[in-house]
Amino acid sequence: MATVISPPEQATSVPEQRIVLHGVSWETYESLMADFSDSSVPHFTYDRGTLEIMSPSQKHEELNRNFASLVEMITIEVGIEHRNLGSTTFKREDLEKGFEPDSCFYFQSVERIEGKKELDLTIDPPPDLVVEIDIYNDSLDKFPLYAQFGVPEIWRYDGQAIKIFQLVGGEYQERDISIALPLLSGAALSALIEASTSKKRLEWLREVRDWVRQQYAASR
Repeated sequence: MATVISPPEQATSVPEQRIVLHGVSWETYESLMADFSDSSVPHFTYDRGTLEIMSPSQKHEELNRNFASLVEMITIEVGIEHRNLGSTTFKREDLEKGFEPDSCFYFQSVERIEGKKELDLTIDPPPDLVVEIDIYNDSLDKFPLYAQFGVPEIWRYDGQAIKIFQLVGGEYQERDISIALPLLSGAALSALIEASTSKKRLEWLREVRDWVRQQYAASR
């Protein structure tokens, strides 16, 4: 009797998934962080008993990588020292809050964390910039959490446009121009990221490089 071997099923990307749990203790959150300490997914956000667990989709991750590449290109061309800490876990037990951003960067505060392998946000500064991608507009409102940590600037992408928010008097206000990377406006960011979704990667990176050089030359 012949053995029939079925072809392997084609791998498909998993859609983005978010779960929100309530009544979760700080100890449980800490235990989850330990269990997933060697994994880049899922991402966890904890705010005084409320826990969001997010598994990013392929589209989400590609956009996130494009944001990181955009920032890297600008800092290289303009000569800005920085640290890219990606989706590092930031938490404070005294606040009972913790988050893992899509991406985060240190610019103005980079010298204050120079050489540090582990950060303690009770004494170390928060990231100067957090990138938040919320394509489906279904995530927790993290702005109050970021404000308590003192994050100066957020770039938030909702699948249509990027808005820049800056911390003013304990609350976030929308602004036209980034303070982390002053060459960038919300409109420019939106156009550059939108281009990344329709062009081949090398073509897009070259266009970003040329745009940065033109803007930097005009600003000097």
